[in-house]
Amino acid sequence: MSRPALIGDIGGTNARFALVTPGQAVPQDILNLPCADYPGVVEAAQDYLNRVGATGSSAPVEACLAFACPVHAEQVKMTNNHWQFLKSEVQQALGLSLFKVINDFTAQALGIPHVPAQNLVEVKPGNAQAHTLRLVIGPGTGLGVAGVFPGQRAWIPLPTEGGHVTFAPTDELERKLSAELEARYTRVSVERMLCGQGIVDIHAALCAFESVAPKLETAAAITQAAQEGDALARQTLQRFLKILGDVCGDTTLTMGARGGVYLCGGIVPRLLDWLPESALCSAFTNKGRMYAYNADIPIWVVTHPWTGLLGAAEALHNEEVF
Repeated sequence: MSRPALIGDIGGTNARFALVTPGQAVPQDILNLPCADYPGVVEAAQDYLNRVGATGSSAPVEACLAFACPVHAEQVKMTNNHWQFLKSEVQQALGLSLFKVINDFTAQALGIPHVPAQNLVEVKPGNAQAHTLRLVIGPGTGLGVAGVFPGQRAWIPLPTEGGHVTFAPTDELERKLSAELEARYTRVSVERMLCGQGIVDIHAALCAFESVAPKLETAAAITQAAQEGDALARQTLQRFLKILGDVCGDTTLTMGARGGVYLCGGIVPRLLDWLPESALCSAFTNKGRMYAYNADIPIWVVTHPWTGLLGAAEALHNEEVF
């Protein structure tokens, strides 16, 4: 029997590892490990393999790991945690004959075709066009943006760093928000708004505008307060979702994502109850002369817990992924 391969989906906070049987796409022995507990990816991977008993003659000789940062160079440095490494050194340390390193949202994108229908929640109806690009976007520790295109022989990922484009305010409140964040960060990207810390920063700014001292320090606390009726917390989530709709609409136009928009990441699936009353869909279509273009495109929230691992398994032997 052939050895299982190692796959991983590594974000700013957590490293999700699994094994996959060659020729299959279903992750097995999934473990979620905190990145802060390890000095680097080698130590985390070795601990995972020890925990699941994949050592010695059972140790993987193939791996595909996805990281929440640019991965085009030999040296990889995580954007939102302390890990950095040389690909060749990791391959040698883990004894791998095949080692693929991909962006985490490349993995998300490649995972989308393998997500079951029951793990897709429709946010906006539309007509997804066959043989066209699909947009995959999601706020979490940062903001990931990617595309996936159905090629003739394999799914073709389109990795991007679209989360780092400049934030474009659309009304007076957003201009004030942008100025508030610019004073702190110098430059305001869409990721500054559309991530966990972005929720905290938006809330703090809204409190400042009302001359109220902010008492909520995490996105989870703000979400909980909003559910309990706190007005500024509710306004925070509503503005967050409106901005997400703006950004999704702009990115859809940029990429020509006629195949639909898939919202991933750790935040939006927790806000499903807020979506019907939010301005996400109206902001998505509020594109002037291109209203009809975006109005025809569907939006789903992806609730599958391991989409990135599905994508890493797809990427392992996908000839379009190098």
